Formats: sequence, structure tokens, C-alpha cells
Amino acid sequence: MSSEKTAAPSAHIGATHGSNTAPAPKNGLDRFFKITERGSTVGSEIRGGLATFFAMSYIVVLNPLILGLGQDSTGATLGPQRVAAVTALVAGVLTILMGVWARQPFAMAAGLGVNALLASTIATTENLTWAQIMGLVVWSGVIMLVLVLTGFRTAVFNAVPPSLKTAIVVGIGMFIALIGFVNAGVVRRMPDAAGTTVPVSFGVHGSLMGWPIVVFLFGLFLTIALFIRNVRGAILISVIASTVLSIILETVAPSGSSVDSPTGWSLMVPGIPTQWLGTPDLSLIGQADLFGAFASLGGMAAALLVFAILLAVFFDAMGTSVGLAAENGTLREDGQIEGINRVLLVDALGSVAGGGASSSAHQIFVESATGIGEGARTGLANVVTGVMFLIAVFVSPLVNVVPFEAVAPALVVVGFLMVRQAVNIDWNDWGLGIPAFLTIVMMPFTYSIADGIGAGFISYVLIRLVQGRAKEIHPLMYAVSVAFVLYFGMGFIESLAL
Repeated sequence: MSSEKTAAPSAHIGATHGSNTAPAPKNGLDRFFKITERGSTVGSEIRGGLATFFAMSYIVVLNPLILGLGQDSTGATLGPQRVAAVTALVAGVLTILMGVWARQPFAMAAGLGVNALLASTIATTENLTWAQIMGLVVWSGVIMLVLVLTGFRTAVFNAVPPSLKTAIVVGIGMFIALIGFVNAGVVRRMPDAAGTTVPVSFGVHGSLMGWPIVVFLFGLFLTIALFIRNVRGAILISVIASTVLSIILETVAPSGSSVDSPTGWSLMVPGIPTQWLGTPDLSLIGQADLFGAFASLGGMAAALLVFAILLAVFFDAMGTSVGLAAENGTLREDGQIEGINRVLLVDALGSVAGGGASSSAHQIFVESATGIGEGARTGLANVVTGVMFLIAVFVSPLVNVVPFEAVAPALVVVGFLMVRQAVNIDWNDWGLGIPAFLTIVMMPFTYSIADGIGAGFISYVLIRLVQGRAKEIHPLMYAVSVAFVLYFGMGFIESLAL
């Protein structure tokens, strides 16, 4: 990669502050979104918005499979079709709101960590219905709104040492790359019957097999080559070319789904759709029961569930926004994110809106880094992404044409761009180096941004205390670390309460 391309993601940091030579905006649209000021163009924003949509459109298929098929304590389900419709709708509205109001290219959609928590854990709680579960999600969003409006959420962000903020960026880069490898089938879970302590494996029985892997490798090396050559639209070109190749291969030599064969396509089998339009079922909107869980479980038990949801969402957004802002160029030299309060307010609204529509809490999506890697720097890219989600409410094939394997290469390359920030961490200070290390490795290993942040925060406080440097610890870091201890020990606490 040339020096010009390598410097691009970090060259924007602080560029919008302290400079009197910023070029004049070309028109009202340019002025509103600060397109020229942030070194972007309308074309770059459109390409970035499309790249982000294709990178995260899988959520419209995956969220219904997790939430729509999951049963509550009564055996009832939300239904995949209904969940798909509200997932795309809420994602579109919130993504546009983030772009127009917060003016950042941080797209939003139903968070995978939270929906899994709801479907696999909270939904199994006795006497709890889906409507009541979604009511708990709404309450977690309301609490986050209060925390943002009172300045607490921003204060926590400011209390984090710079090295830990950088570690969050690097950890997210590792996490994004792992998502890409997993989606492509390069990294897989080891079968439980293997009787091994190794949780993951390389390909199928240690080998890369199947046409989907060929598409991934083609896309990966094409993306790298285009980046090296400084080709505009590198990511989008790669996604389109890989998608065309996947459709051709599936037509000539069908691989089917990974559900039927380990060498099949992951989740979405590429092909030309036969039916484009559909009538969405939006009947889940407004079905959340705000007080039912408190009546069924009691105040303390319901509050614990709200706390679990709150912690999972609270720090995911903080970590993701840091990582994306560092690549986007809106992370200032003092470590502050431009418009952070608006970003966090929209993120908090994601839980309120997502719970109210029974599509789970919606969060800033880490896959937004794909659009940023494509050149997106402003909220205009979010408008493009959001409009695509709204179209997907009615035109379902939009999310069924592009397979995971065509987008995964972009995630791997963007992961590399973010991991380069590791050189800015003070590794010689063990009080910063070890927490940074734990933050970085725990994110991909636990498949959770929040878990990685928690490990870093707790270890930072403990090591600084052992070093006798307690004065360097911001008081809020103590409070947050205790909260994470409670979060990690939630299962043990619940067992004691029973």
C-alpha cells in the first residue's frame, strides 16, 4: 500500500479543528454535511453509503432468524417476516437520523450481541413474554437517554485514558477482521464431537474448500490490489465484482447453503431474484409492554435484566464510535469525537425505537467502517445507507443478492487499517499495555466489543492500584469497572437471588 493510501485514515484526525485554511463549501449540501471540509466528495459519500449497506444488509436476514424464530416462555414467536420488516424500517430511519442530525457516517441496525442475549437468555425467563422483553429494551434506552442528557455517558468517554481508546480502535479492527473471516468460512467453529479444547479451526478440516471460499479470496486480493493502486471505489468495485462472480459460480456449479453443506454459502445463496416487491408486515410496531415484566418478575429481577441490556449496549456504542471516528477523521487531537453528544443520543434512541418496534436494540454498526474505508466522511453516506434500508423494506432481494463472501474481504482490509493504530499505544507502561492488550484480544475472542472494553477497564484499575498510582485513575473508571464486574458476574448474582 502506498504511503498516500496508508496515511489516509489518520490524516483527517483533527483536520476540522484549528485550521483557518479550510476550502469553502461548494453549495448548501456541502455546507450542511461538511463534505469539502472533511476532504470528501459527493461521489465518495454515495459509494461509502452503498458499501456500508451491503456490508451490514445481512442483519435484515439474520435478525429475523435470531429473534423471529425464538420462543418466549409461552412458546410464542415474533415471526421472521415481521421482524425482517421492522428491522429494515428502524435501521433506515435511525441511520438517516444519525446522518442528518449527528452528521456522522455511523450506520445503525439491530445489534447482534443484544438480540442474541434477548433470544437465548432473557426469553427463557419464566413468565416473560416477547412484548415484556421488548419493554425492557425500551427502558434500557430511556435510561441511556437520561445518561446522555445529564452528561454522564460523555463523562465516562472522557475518563478513558488515550491508550485504552486507541486499544478500542485496534480491538475493533481485529473484531472486524474476524467477522470477515468467519463470514467467509475461513475461520469456523470446531465440532463439539471433536473432543478438543480448540474452539475454532481453519476452513473445512484444515483446508479451504468450496466456491464460496474462492469468491472470498478473489475479493480479498482484488480489494488489496485496488487499495495499493489507490483506485477510487476499491471496496465497492470488489463487492460488485465478487457478487457477479458468486452468481456465475452458483449458476454453473451450485454450492447451496452452508446449512446443507460445509462448503456452501454462508446464510445467503447468491442468485438473480425472481420476485422483487413485497408488502411488509409492520404489525410489531407499538407492541412492547413497558410494565409487564415488572409485574411478572418483580422490580428487582426486572431491573437486573434492564441492567444487563444497558451494559451490553452502553459500551458497544462508545467503543464503536471511537473506532469509527479514528478512521473517519472526526476524532480530534484531544481525543474528543466531533458531535459525540448527538451520536450518543441517536444511539440511545436506537434502543427505544428498536424495543418499541420489537426488533431489538439498534446500535451503531461496526460494519460502518467499510463505508469509511471506501471514503465516506460525513452524514451524507448515512442518508444513502438509510434510504437503501428503507427500500429494502419493500424490495427484499436487495439483501439477498450479495453473499457474505463478497463483503467479507472489505471487512478484513478495513480491519488492517484500524489495527495500524496499535503503534500509538504506550506498551512500555504495563498499566496501559496490559489493559490495552486485554481489550484488543478479548473483542475478537469473545465476539463482543463491550466484553473487551470491560476487560480493559477492570484490569486498568487493578494494575494502577497495584502500581500505587491510584491518583491517575479517574473516579468514573472505578464506577464503570464495578459495573462491569457486576455485568460479568450477572449469572452468579442471579443464581444467588433464586
